[in-house]
Amino acid sequence: MSLYGMMRTGVSGMNAQANRLSAVADNIGNSGTTGYKRSRTEFSTMVLPATAGSYNSGGVNSAVQSLVSAQGALAYTTSVTDLAVNGNGFFVVQSASGQPFLTRAGAFVPNGEGQLVNAAGYQLMGYSLANGEPSVAANGFGGLEPVVLADDKLVATPSTSGSFTAKLPAGATAVTGDTPGDNSATSAWNQKTSLTAYDNVGNQVTLDMYFTKTGANTWEVSVYDKRGADATSGGFPYASAALSTQTLNFDATTGQLTAGSTKELSLAIPGGGTIDLDMANMSELAGDYTLLKAQIDGNAPSAIDKVQIAKDGTVYAQYQNGTLKAMYRIPLATATSPDKLQVANGNVYSQGTDSGDIRMGFPGAGGLGDVVSGALENSNVDIAEELTGMIESQRSYTANSKVFQTGSDLMDILVNLKR
Repeated sequence: MSLYGMMRTGVSGMNAQANRLSAVADNIGNSGTTGYKRSRTEFSTMVLPATAGSYNSGGVNSAVQSLVSAQGALAYTTSVTDLAVNGNGFFVVQSASGQPFLTRAGAFVPNGEGQLVNAAGYQLMGYSLANGEPSVAANGFGGLEPVVLADDKLVATPSTSGSFTAKLPAGATAVTGDTPGDNSATSAWNQKTSLTAYDNVGNQVTLDMYFTKTGANTWEVSVYDKRGADATSGGFPYASAALSTQTLNFDATTGQLTAGSTKELSLAIPGGGTIDLDMANMSELAGDYTLLKAQIDGNAPSAIDKVQIAKDGTVYAQYQNGTLKAMYRIPLATATSPDKLQVANGNVYSQGTDSGDIRMGFPGAGGLGDVVSGALENSNVDIAEELTGMIESQRSYTANSKVFQTGSDLMDILVNLKR
């Protein structure tokens, strides 16, 4: 037996337990850190060649692993911008220098510029919806930009699309003579509904929609700008022609629109854009006229009142008039081996040599979790388990120190034999 090897083994044991105690200290210190992932120390043997009658003690090697893939419990808050991931995935954030990182720490608040930043100062990244639904760069961070919830101006959004669904009465009497499409003072109709739309600068435009039965299973629909209504009658004749007049044809058997029937109205709003009004679900059935759905987008000049964040990562601005506007889509990122991601300051992670490539996607798709608004992910540290590990490491460290001390004492005896 080598006394030197015995002492070396004791040193390696103390060093391994010191690493474990360091990991335990970090875990306990960050037990209250949002999104923190505990570290675990694993040991492996170091074996040296031995000969018959002689044993060479080796030692122990330690390796610290971060349990990044183990989810912590969710704690619910009253802040909409507090975000957690329920399932797999990480938020993509950016440092002040523009370097991207991954994190589960979602305690985001707006800074002075309206950017959402967490406690470590990292900016939340997302895809802007200003130009429509974005496409995800599956293997990179291209197209991402800081999520900004600025409220320094009023915003008016012109109407561009809508949906209208109603049940027309199959037993209605067909109108003879002038119909709304004729724009005559003697025009007659069966049903009338008014809708509100918005022009380019946010003015409300009231649309008068007339439904007139002109024959069996056939209805005429005409839409007028309310501002052109006759001052005396409040209706016909209007100052301008109808924005659109179309014919709806219904199947006598099912009461649904036929294949060749008009299913969409295109309305050119004075001072605004063109509204495509979907009417594909109109029906003609027994009973009274029943309005089922009447929706047109757009809003009058209004400031952002509050923010809503859906579980699919869509960030909505809710204006003072109650309308919602989708502003950003927050993606999630993951790696082949999340536990092998490189840990950096501020509770963030970056791609490591053994983690595999970063993969991007939207919440709820491709095995990624959902975004939970108004919640934070607690650390996955169990204090009782850490204290137990600390006691075990303390005793093991003491025992290894005794091994080293005993080897040192025996080495002194060996050196002093000649005396």
